[in-house]
Amino acid sequence: MNETPLRVVLAKLGLDGHDRGLKVVARMLRDGGMEVVYLGLRQTTDTIIDAVEQEDADVVGISMLNAGHLTLGPRMVEALADAGLDVPVVIGGIVPDEDRPAMAAAGVAGVLGPGASADEVVACVRAAADTRS
Repeated sequence: MNETPLRVVLAKLGLDGHDRGLKVVARMLRDGGMEVVYLGLRQTTDTIIDAVEQEDADVVGISMLNAGHLTLGPRMVEALADAGLDVPVVIGGIVPDEDRPAMAAAGVAGVLGPGASADEVVACVRAAADTRS
């Protein structure tokens, strides 16, 4: 059986200028058999939504290192829904454990912290893709 690989859009949402970790995640996902569309730094919800539509993405991965996860993560989930897109969002970066329930309640499909292994990253993205309607 020839299964189509998952397509993941990765981006830094907002003004955070650190993307080394996201580049490492991109490599992990490619090594895990996924197609990765890397948008890079300083993206907006609109640019990410445009990429999701153009690339027919299965999952959006957002890197957060600037404590904006409780605002920007749910805003991304809401913007995708408002655009009529059934695409789960995975957040990676600095998310305190006590914030994870709020992230899940806001519709974020997965949260990955620093030091997540390649197997954990790939499994989280695959699990998020499995939540699609």
